[in-house]
Amino acid sequence: MTSPSHPVEPDGKPPAVATDPLSLVRSRGYAVLLLIAAVLGVPISAAAFGFLALVNKLQSLTYTDLPEALGFHGTPHWWPVPLLVVAGLLVGPMVRYLPGNGGHEPAYGFVASGPTPTANLPGVALAALASLGFGAVIGPEAPLIALGSGLAVAALRLTRKSFPKQATGVVGASGSFAAISTLLGSPLLGAFLLMEMSGFGGPMLGVVLVPGLLASGIGALIFTGLGSWTGLGTYSLTLPNVPHVTTPDAAGFGWALLIGAAAALFGVGIRWLALCLLKLVEPRRLKATLFAGAVIGVIALLYAEWTGHAASEVLYSGQSGLGPLVSANAQYSAGALVALVACKGVAYCVSMAAFRGGPVFPAMFLGAAGGIAFSHLPGLGVTAGLAMGVGAMSAAMLKLPMTSLLLATLLLGSEGLTVMPLVIVAVVGSYVLTLRLTRPPTAAAATEQDTAGSPSG
Repeated sequence: MTSPSHPVEPDGKPPAVATDPLSLVRSRGYAVLLLIAAVLGVPISAAAFGFLALVNKLQSLTYTDLPEALGFHGTPHWWPVPLLVVAGLLVGPMVRYLPGNGGHEPAYGFVASGPTPTANLPGVALAALASLGFGAVIGPEAPLIALGSGLAVAALRLTRKSFPKQATGVVGASGSFAAISTLLGSPLLGAFLLMEMSGFGGPMLGVVLVPGLLASGIGALIFTGLGSWTGLGTYSLTLPNVPHVTTPDAAGFGWALLIGAAAALFGVGIRWLALCLLKLVEPRRLKATLFAGAVIGVIALLYAEWTGHAASEVLYSGQSGLGPLVSANAQYSAGALVALVACKGVAYCVSMAAFRGGPVFPAMFLGAAGGIAFSHLPGLGVTAGLAMGVGAMSAAMLKLPMTSLLLATLLLGSEGLTVMPLVIVAVVGSYVLTLRLTRPPTAAAATEQDTAGSPSG
């Protein structure tokens, strides 16, 4: 991820009035940045589409096609154990030996930094493919953000023209926008994620990030076109058949406070455990990553044996599993949902400590499963519980309240607008309590976190 900077003229000279947004918009350098963002949005979004298609193919190949080819009728419950061991064998050396450590440490959450160095791109892509394709509980958004920024800057350098650092930062951000343009269901959601993460505000916000929004819009068109042309879909987060919800009442606001508090406690616990495990993994990366893969596989096996549901529900980011979970929620008992949240939560901790990816989709899935579990109690509907769970858990893990609110409400369409007041309360409660429970990092820890985040962007 990149933190965009003020646009400047291509010759390196700053605009005439650096503090006036209108003067920046009228400058020749700003027009050049818009053109660059529009042009680069096409190949970068196509590359992101290909990356997601490859991840989807790897997941199907390793978890469904390979067991059938070996003569099994269906996927055995124990299958994730050797699958994740192989993932550990692949990811460990990538993180240890490839430039850039395979990307940033997911346990630290999103870390805003400069564009990904070109030399680090292969390591980021390969480590993420192995982690995502073989079943680690991790999301694709962080690698795509890193790859998008790195590819954009690499393409800019192919022109052999000298661009100032500020302009390079904006172009890198535009690449990140294009890479995740429709991953979260809407270009607007991806834009909010990157804007809130970058920390920009004030009158310069729109000026600095308009190139990224342009790249995001073009990327959404490319995703849609490629999905239709190839028949592979758009790999966009959607929820079909969302149950109807009634207007919120007083009891709903009480549930919002409870779900917000529960999500904050659970999220802080997940992050604390992931950071503790990371301290054990880092000194012995090769052996620890292999062992971590085996642990995740055993957790999935135990869940399948206990509940009778598929072990794959514990694996992967949860992006493709969220829709089926909502559609088939009546088939899950409260106990099965609690077991799913517990098992996937622990697997999430282990994955963030040892593998490579992002924190968004597993947090959303955990929030959804937890919210649906709460709906088994009196006075709370499935859709309201789902929306509040997604929003509150996202706020706890991402610490981005506006993005979390939009994730929960836009995901549900018109039903999300109905429950938005409840989601706001749940998100605010979770966000505030998470900040109160999170200890401020020491200077040394903050430096270590920034260093860990810098390779991936």
